[in-house]
Amino acid sequence: MSITSGLDARWHDPRLSPIERAGILVPLMTVEEKIAQLAGVWVGADADGGGVAPHQADMTGTTPPLDALIGSGLGQLTRPFGTVPVEPAAGARALAASQERIQAANRFGIPAQVHEECLTGLAAWKATVYPSPLSWGASFDPDLVEEMTGRIGRSMRAAGIHQGLAPVLDVTRDYRWGRTEETIGEDPYLVGTIGAAYVRGLEGAGVVATLKHFAGYSSSRGGRNHAPVSMGARELADVVLPPFEMALRLGGARSVMNSYAEIDGLPAAASAGLFTDLLRDDWGFAGTVVADYFAIRFLERLHRVAGDAVEAAGIALAAGIDVELPTVDTFGAPLVEAVRDGRIDEALIDRALLRVLTQKAELGLLDDDWKPLPDDAGDLAFDDADSRDLALRLARESVALLRNTGGILPLDPGQRVALVGPVADDPLAMLGCYSFPVHVGQHHPGHDTGVAIPTLRASLTAVVPELAYAQGCAITGADTSGFTAAVAAAAASDVCVVAVGDRAGLFGRGTSGEGCDATGLRLPGVQTELVRAVLATGTPVVLLLLAGRPYPIDVDFDGVAAIVQSFFPGQCGGPALAEILTGAVNPSGRLPVSVPRDAGGLPATYLTPPLGGRTEVSSVDPTPAFGFGHGLSYTTFDWTGDEPGEPVAWPADGDATVGVTVRNTGDRAGTEVVQLYLHDPVAQVTRPVLRLIGFTRVDLEPGETARVTFTVPADLTSFTGLDGHRIVEPGEVELRFGRSSTDIAATVRLRITGGQRRVGHDRRLQPECAVEGVRP
Repeated sequence: MSITSGLDARWHDPRLSPIERAGILVPLMTVEEKIAQLAGVWVGADADGGGVAPHQADMTGTTPPLDALIGSGLGQLTRPFGTVPVEPAAGARALAASQERIQAANRFGIPAQVHEECLTGLAAWKATVYPSPLSWGASFDPDLVEEMTGRIGRSMRAAGIHQGLAPVLDVTRDYRWGRTEETIGEDPYLVGTIGAAYVRGLEGAGVVATLKHFAGYSSSRGGRNHAPVSMGARELADVVLPPFEMALRLGGARSVMNSYAEIDGLPAAASAGLFTDLLRDDWGFAGTVVADYFAIRFLERLHRVAGDAVEAAGIALAAGIDVELPTVDTFGAPLVEAVRDGRIDEALIDRALLRVLTQKAELGLLDDDWKPLPDDAGDLAFDDADSRDLALRLARESVALLRNTGGILPLDPGQRVALVGPVADDPLAMLGCYSFPVHVGQHHPGHDTGVAIPTLRASLTAVVPELAYAQGCAITGADTSGFTAAVAAAAASDVCVVAVGDRAGLFGRGTSGEGCDATGLRLPGVQTELVRAVLATGTPVVLLLLAGRPYPIDVDFDGVAAIVQSFFPGQCGGPALAEILTGAVNPSGRLPVSVPRDAGGLPATYLTPPLGGRTEVSSVDPTPAFGFGHGLSYTTFDWTGDEPGEPVAWPADGDATVGVTVRNTGDRAGTEVVQLYLHDPVAQVTRPVLRLIGFTRVDLEPGETARVTFTVPADLTSFTGLDGHRIVEPGEVELRFGRSSTDIAATVRLRITGGQRRVGHDRRLQPECAVEGVRP
C-alpha cells in the first residue's frame, strides 16, 4: 500500500483502534477524496428496463467508467457477483483485479468495500439457494438459521466480499405487500430472534450484516411498495423497531439501510429522528448507514422534498446516511462543489467518512498487508454438499402441516397418487425473488440456473414411481384447457396432491416479490378454479401451497382433506416436501403469519387489540383460518401446565419462572414448538390480546416427556405508555403456553408489583429457556 510522502502513516497501523486510525486519516484527505469514500459504483448495471432495483433504468446508464471514478478513491463496489452470471473463481480473480486498479489509482491505496445481496444465500451464480425468510420464521429455529448464515458469510469472505445486504427485519403488516416473502413473519419477537441469529452467523464469519429496511417499510398503505405509511409513534416503537434493537444488541450488526417509505410525510432517508437521534444517540449504534438503492435521489424525484441532487445529498447526510448506493449519483462532483462553496457543511462529510473508514479498518482494508485475492479463492465454490444438506434441513423444518383430516397424510405407499398444479414441476417455484436464478438469472437465458433445483414432481416420483401428473393450468392467465387432464388424473387416483402458489419476480414480473403487490388475496390466475375442479371428482385432495404470502383458506377449500404450507423453501425444497408428504420426515414448521379465512378482513395480523378481532359491531370477521404459530405433526403431544391458582407476585424489576410439561403420546418421534404468549388484560393504552415473548423447539421420541421452563424478565411486558416512554406497568397479566396463538394449552396468572417503571434500550429482550427431564 503506497501513501504520499510526508503524510501521517499511522492510519494503517493495526495496533491502533479502528476509530483512531480513521480519525488520523480523515484530515489528510481532500474533499474529493472524502466524498469518493461515501459512494459505491455499480459496474455493468442494466439500464434497459429489466433491472433488479426500483427505477434502475432511470438511474443508470450515465455512470462514468470505473477508471474515471477511482482517481480519488472509492467507497464501495456494488454486486460484482450479483449482476451477471460469473464462475465463482473467475469472479474472485476479476474482483481482485478491480481492487488492484482501485488501490493503484488513489494516493492512499485504499480498496473498496464490496457488498452483495445474500437474503437466501449469496446472490451469485452457482451459489446454494436457501429457503426464504418466511421459511426461516416457520422453522422457529434460530440456531439453524445462524448455522446457515455462518456458511453464507464464509463463502462471501472467501470471494472477497465484505458486506451483505441482509437480513430484512420488516414485520409483516399487510400480506398484499409483494415483499411479504422477504419478511420473517408478523410478530416482532419472532422476527427479532430469527433476525439476530442471522446477523450472528454473518458477522461471526467476518461479513458486515445490513439491517433493512429502517423503518416502517412493510406498513405501506394498501400493501403497495413505496407507498406512504400511516402509523403512529406507538406502533412504530412497539411493533416495527424491536427487531432492529434485537439484531443490533443480540446480533452485533454493523450496518443499517434506510426504508424507502415515508411516515407522516417524512421519508426515512431524510429522518434525523430515526438515524441520528434514535439509532445513534439513544441506541448507541456506531456502524454505517447505507442508502437503499437510489433512495437519496428519490428524495428529489419521488418524494419531492429536495429540489435537486445536491439538496437531496445534504438532507440525507444531515439525517445520518453515510454511504450512497448502488452507484455514485448525488454524492458525486456536484456535492464536492457544494462543500467547497459552503452550501453543504464539510463536517457532515467528515462525520460520515469517519464511520466509513472505521469500518474499513475493522475489515482490514486499511492494513498495509491487505491482499485483494483471498488465499483460498482459487478453489472457490459457492455450492457444495454441506451447504445443500443445510438447505435441506432448514427446508424440512419450515414446512407447516395445517390440516390433516382423517390422517390422509403421510401418503400410503400403496396408494395411487396424482400430482397436479402449476408449481408442481417448476424449479423456480421453490425460490424467492432475491435468489440469483430469479433476481438476475432470468435476464440471462443463455445460462442455466447454476444449481440443481429438483422440482416437487421429480422429488415425489423418486419415492412414488407410479405418480400421475398433469399441470392443469399456468400460475397466471385464464387458460383452463389443462383442467381436463388434471381432473382425469385425480379421478383415477386414490389421492391427489394439488400444488398451487406463486412465481417470485420483481416489479410486476412475478406474483410475489419486490414490486409485485396484490390488490387482494386470491391465488393468481385460475388456480382456485383448478382446485375446485379436482375437488369435484370426489378424490381426497392434499392442497400444497408454495407461495410468498399466505392465501386465504376459504369456502373454496373447505373440502380439502389436508393442507401443507411452504414459503419458497429453496433449492432443496422439492426433496423436503416429498419427505413430508410421504412421512419420511415428520413436519415441525409453524406459521410465521396467520392464514386468513377471508381476504376481506385485511389488513389484519394476530397482533391486534380486542376491537381488531371479531366483534358484534362489524359484519367483517377477521378470524384467521389458521392462526400465527399453528402447525400439526404426525404424532400427538400432551401438555400439562401448573395449577393456575391465585396470581403470583412478579416484581416490576424482577423475573417470573413458568413452566409446562410436554409428552409425546404418539407412536413416532416428533418436534413440538412450545410458544409463550403475554396477555395484558388492562393497560393504560390498548394492547394486543396476545403477543409472543418466547419459544423453543422440543424433540421427543414416543413416550418421552420434557419440562420446559421460561424465566421471563418483567422487561418483556413493557410497552409505550401514555407519555411516549416505554414502561413496565403494575397489574395483573397472564403468561400463556400455546401450541399456537389460537390454541392455548396452559395459563399462569401473575401480578406485576411495585411502581410503574421506565425502561430503555438497555432492557432485557429475551427470556431464558430450559428444556430438561427428557425421559421415557
